[in-house]
Parts: sequence; structure tokens; C-alpha cells
Amino acid sequence: MLKTYRGSCHCGAVRFEADLDLTESTYRCNCSICRRTRFWPAVAREGGFRLLAGEGELTQYLFNTRKNQHYFCRHCGVRPFGVGTDTPIGKMYGVNLGCLDDLSDEALVALSITYVDGREDRWQQAPTFFAHL
Repeated sequence: MLKTYRGSCHCGAVRFEADLDLTESTYRCNCSICRRTRFWPAVAREGGFRLLAGEGELTQYLFNTRKNQHYFCRHCGVRPFGVGTDTPIGKMYGVNLGCLDDLSDEALVALSITYVDGREDRWQQAPTFFAHL
């Protein structure tokens, strides 16, 4: 069931809202950027993400195939979301669960997680080791 969540970066310069169904799986990936930033996204479909403030405070980082856009607050360095442009569902937003304002620790531990092997470009399977993600 879709619910609208509000979130921000650490310093509050970037604020957003996203329509998320947290009964669906969230994702943890072992690719080089997700592993280093500990990014834990839920998926918002196109039209389900709204940047409320801070567009000018975001820094974009592209790597590898340059298809996915990784955004960071230029002040606090937090990665509140990313945009996937070449995915099985089309354009989508990966919303960092750690940036949501009203998601309790109890709610976080209850979420379903799908582990993906982005490091080896095997997106449909879990990596051999994933407990650290």
C-alpha cells in the first residue's frame, strides 16, 4: 500500500516526499558506491517522488555506465536519493530509508530486503556474502 513519506538530508537543505510501498522489498547492493555509502533504498516509481527544496544544493555523481544518477547534499554529504534511468520498471527513484523522517527503528527492522549483486552485474541474484550490507 502506497504511503507518502517525507525526508531530508542531514542538514535539511534537501527535502523531499516520496510515495512508497514498504510492504514491497527494499534493496541492499554490493556495488562499489552502495557498499561505500551504505545506501538502503526503497523504490518510488516515476511520479512518486517530489523534491520539495534544495535542488541547487544537490551534487550529482555518475559512474560506470552513467545511467544512474546519484545525488548528494553538497553541504552535509548525505545521499538522500538516486534516479535509475535504465531499470526493468523504467525510470525510478531509490529513496534512502535512513533519510525518512518518521520511520522508526522498529519499522526499519521489519522491512523486507532483497540483496543484489551489483558488483558483478548480476542484478537478479544475491551476492555470495551479504550480511555486512
